[in-house]
Amino acid sequence: MAWADPQVGEGVAVVEHLRLRVPQHSREDWMVAERGSWEPWLDKQPGFLGRELFWDPATEEGTLLIRWSSREAWKSISMADVEQVQERFETLAREQTGQVQGNPFPLVFEGELLPQ
Repeated sequence: MAWADPQVGEGVAVVEHLRLRVPQHSREDWMVAERGSWEPWLDKQPGFLGRELFWDPATEEGTLLIRWSSREAWKSISMADVEQVQERFETLAREQTGQVQGNPFPLVFEGELLPQ
């Protein structure tokens, strides 16, 4: 599963790279939580250029590649804002999965990629 933008490299200075644990049976739950939290919030962020979401059936992980116009634009976002959106994501994820507490889709990797 991927959401792709045909202009992947245009104006991209850095790509935020995230991997989440997403079990096979919860893939659609993950998408609902993403669409209700991160997607609309990212669309409003200065410097945000787009993102792709992939799911790896071998590892049962979701991969997010989030494109930014500059590292400064990405890193200037306050942690308080990020935490608020993450809280919304986790609430939606729990509602979808029926999990009572915690994050149904925990982060397993966080990094950045530079275009060549």
